[in-house]
Amino acid sequence: MTPELDTAALEKVRTFAESVLSYFLSIETLLELGLIVLLALIAVLLSRAPRAYLRTVQHNESGYPLLNHAAGILAVVAFPLTWLILQWLADALSKNLGWREGIMHITASLLSAWVVIRVASTFIKNRALANAISLLAWTVAALNIIGWLGWTESFLDGVAITFGEARISLLSIFKGVVSLVVLLWASNILSEFLESRIHKNASLTPSAQVLFSKLLKVVLLVVALLIAVSAVGIDLTAFAVVGGAVGVGVGFGLQKIVSNLVSGVILLLDNSIKPGDIIAVGDYYGRVDSLGARYVSVTTLDGIEYLIPNEDLIVNRVENWSHSNDLIRLRLGVGVHYQSDVKKAMQLCLDAAKEVERVLEDPPPAVLMHGFGDNSVDLEIRYWINDPMNGRANVASQILVRVWDKFKEHGVEIPYPQRDLHLRTPTFEALGELIRPK
Repeated sequence: MTPELDTAALEKVRTFAESVLSYFLSIETLLELGLIVLLALIAVLLSRAPRAYLRTVQHNESGYPLLNHAAGILAVVAFPLTWLILQWLADALSKNLGWREGIMHITASLLSAWVVIRVASTFIKNRALANAISLLAWTVAALNIIGWLGWTESFLDGVAITFGEARISLLSIFKGVVSLVVLLWASNILSEFLESRIHKNASLTPSAQVLFSKLLKVVLLVVALLIAVSAVGIDLTAFAVVGGAVGVGVGFGLQKIVSNLVSGVILLLDNSIKPGDIIAVGDYYGRVDSLGARYVSVTTLDGIEYLIPNEDLIVNRVENWSHSNDLIRLRLGVGVHYQSDVKKAMQLCLDAAKEVERVLEDPPPAVLMHGFGDNSVDLEIRYWINDPMNGRANVASQILVRVWDKFKEHGVEIPYPQRDLHLRTPTFEALGELIRPK
């Protein structure tokens, strides 16, 4: 590894710095700078009222979203746009007065680039990414306007490090980073667009839609990384050796991760679990919110979100309450006193179940005599629902409340647990046996 440094480039830097210093210390340049600062202050004052008005229009809850968006863009560029107008007027006036075409013209060109880039960045949702791209684009535009872009490229390319046959310079690294950021942003936009088209395709199952969406994101991400690496100047054939090392690492240290990834693909392909299903895995019962590359998100009715590894859903038994359909039958036990009219109690339980809105009429509910318990005659209410995602305990509670009201109204008794205790009086012979010394 041998570092390179272009001494000619350093000499150019020193000469350029001296010329810039002498230029900015001239009287004419100082006057132009003072005028530019004055125009900026006037632009701040003039743009304050229009910007406030545009912000009001932007946040106005009207039926014209396009107008609101346009007002937001104009509010963002109100100050630089006002400054640009004043700067172009001052530049035209300076030309008529016979001034040189210097900082006034350069400032106007820089402001033009600022306005254009600021407007373009408003279409990027991520603010941090938008600010970074704006700063980068404006820097490149500024260097090009003042004529320093070629010199900057040659200087950055002169600072380099050599790895064997590969030469990596600051310029190549800069191009690689810029390419990666732009490509990741472009791939994200493209994947969102294609994902929306995939989800609108009614011929694909929800699991297939999730699978294709995730594969598409992975492919676009890999393509973006490969292009960025190529821009740096790294030979992609070197990744063959790296790929072998990664394969060995996967075989030993990443077994669980790879197992979860493969299990996630299997779940998406066989369509056994899809978003919206109601499943029970071990102690977890809830609705499947999303299928990830490593885990499945399951939200219970208590609002707790569990992240279950994909492998657990492959190797363990899973109850899917809505795999082929949402129709399920539930059971509810009720006990009545032995002195009560059992047939009447069965009819009251059936009426109570039919009065609950979520209990289906077809298949109809039924009440069976389940057995003779220690303290009660055991009945069982069997009923069907088709919306398990809305909960089971709340349906059972509604049925039990109605059973309670009907039993009280018709005199059907719900027994309490009872135990018979028999007390026997000991005889004198038995007492003698207890106290007789052994």
